Amino acid sequence: MAIVAPSILSADFANIQRDVEMINSSQADWFHIDIMDGVFVPNISFGFPVLKAIQKHAKKPLDVHLMIVEPEKFFEEFKNVGAQILSVHIEACTHLHRSIQQIKSLGMKAGVAINPHTPIFLLKEVIADIDLVCMMSVNPGFGGQSFIENTYSKIRELKSLIAEKSSQALIEIDGGVSLSNYKKLVECGADVLVAGNTVFSSSDPIQAILELKNV
Repeated sequence: MAIVAPSILSADFANIQRDVEMINSSQADWFHIDIMDGVFVPNISFGFPVLKAIQKHAKKPLDVHLMIVEPEKFFEEFKNVGAQILSVHIEACTHLHRSIQQIKSLGMKAGVAINPHTPIFLLKEVIADIDLVCMMSVNPGFGGQSFIENTYSKIRELKSLIAEKSSQALIEIDGGVSLSNYKKLVECGADVLVAGNTVFSSSDPIQAILELKNV
């Protein structure tokens, strides 16, 4: 059974408490929260006040995905507003190993996110040290994009690297996850499904989450 992490980026920000409580009452496992700075990705999402508001009502772990440059400046602040899993982009970190150690030293689980064009072998040196790989299956920055088909083979490649290095890392798929492709993603080796539009655009979000759980 997959871990389902609805993406708050697709929630209704005028009714954020309502949407957070809906996820609390559903079969979802985590809240997936995208932080964008307009520099690393061509979009800006939200910052600490919104994250704090989400944390106030959330009853499930906050899986925070940093799409920002110089993420290490803010690790402690993200910990303070409730992040339990914190992922940084391999493309944004000059000293990736140090960033991973910093995240862990603050008591959070450490994840590394990779863009669609980034090859899997670049994770070789850190895969045994991390808890999660957030694999982007769309180009990061905006919700509602089309799924990149090459993702399936990348999942298989990552799965074999994890086995080779005896890593405990989970494979998280972020972008374009839908009710038509989620089963194949899990068959290829995905452990965590990030779903934004699939959940929040549904006429019955709780049912959509339940469907994603039942592979």
